[in-house]
Amino acid sequence: MANINWHSARGHKYSIVILYPQNINGNMFILPVKRYPPRSHISSPSCSVSARRKTQNSLVGCFLGKVLVDVSNNRRLNQYPESNAEYLASLLPDSVVVKGFNIISAWAMQQSYPKDASTQVFICSDSIEARQLIMELARQLNFQPVDMGPLSWSRYIENIPVQLFPGWKGPVLAAVALSIFFFGYSFVRDIIHPYVKHKQSDFYKIPIEIVNHTLPTVAITLLALVYLAGQLAAAHQLYYGTKYKQFPHWLESWLQSRKQLGLISFFLAAVHILYSLSLPLRKSERYLLLNTAYQQIHANIENSWNEEEVWRVEMYVSFGIMSFGLMSLLAITSIPSISNSLNWREFSFIQTTLGYIALLIATIHGLLFGWRRALDEDAYRFYLPPSFVVSLALPVCVILGKVLMLLPCVGHKLHQIRKGLDTSPCKARRLEPVGSAANISPERVTIM
Repeated sequence: MANINWHSARGHKYSIVILYPQNINGNMFILPVKRYPPRSHISSPSCSVSARRKTQNSLVGCFLGKVLVDVSNNRRLNQYPESNAEYLASLLPDSVVVKGFNIISAWAMQQSYPKDASTQVFICSDSIEARQLIMELARQLNFQPVDMGPLSWSRYIENIPVQLFPGWKGPVLAAVALSIFFFGYSFVRDIIHPYVKHKQSDFYKIPIEIVNHTLPTVAITLLALVYLAGQLAAAHQLYYGTKYKQFPHWLESWLQSRKQLGLISFFLAAVHILYSLSLPLRKSERYLLLNTAYQQIHANIENSWNEEEVWRVEMYVSFGIMSFGLMSLLAITSIPSISNSLNWREFSFIQTTLGYIALLIATIHGLLFGWRRALDEDAYRFYLPPSFVVSLALPVCVILGKVLMLLPCVGHKLHQIRKGLDTSPCKARRLEPVGSAANISPERVTIM
């Protein structure tokens, strides 16, 4: 191992550590390059032009014809105009620069056979031979190499470690917006209305009851949004008569956020269960129970058994448990280690078929909760319907949309379109491959 400190012509300071693994030949170097921003206000003899040129010339001669693996990362997205690997390639034009191993954690590196950590290694280089060499090295280290194509993809690879939940921004904002809406809706109906009409102070309900009203309404709405996106995509394909017509940007982003929406829905449903279990533990609930018992004794009621209410609550709780169980299965199968063990048909059956069943059971759970209150005039406070009526509107529409998609006249045509049938008046232009497929290596192309 050797350490080299040098300054580039742009004033960037590089600290290079050269490692010589035992299973690598002498033509390869792994460079964890640490790149510092230029500081023009600092003068140092080592930063002189002649010193920089001398150091750079010595490095050029040292790395002449060698394969350099850049494993560096930046501190923020798009920190420099070009990627570190591209800049290193411009400084050492007679060397072959490969970008890779920058997203592997130290935990995975310490294990001989990493199983509980990400093992994907994104590799890119302008040299096909160098890419294949580093990919073989990754396989020897029990990692899974992914060929990303030319070195221009190094900017994307360097941005991966510094991204903070890139796919969660939209779903989280949607969940927050829905939570604010339903919380305010319940607050107006259950807190403001009694205070205005009867001068009754029910503000003690805010920490538990109002929050517990908000959680399930947001959860079932997010779960409905997961499957509404797929129905809109199906309607788009039916309208244009082809699957090759590109989706609008907003719909494509929505489709890519379905996993996050489902996981947030599952989380809110789990918290809703905890809140529901804590309801009997409140002091206010005990006082209300004592008041109810006193009123029954005062009214000389010996038996307050209500067969209809008993059956309603029994079924309401049962359907709630079943829906949460199915949502748990959906959440578990979304874990990469679990989903990778399933084939596409199994994964699609769980996420689509069982997902719709979970949405249906959750909707029945909400209907049993409301029961006849949707038709009760007193339930419409400030002429606003109960919150469960508002929250069930979208799930009911999604379920009806699924029933429509299952009709033979619609389902058969949609199935044919997804198999490749193009019935559009003007044949839609087929989409070009995007992502890594657009930069696939010639060695990976098989001509059938």
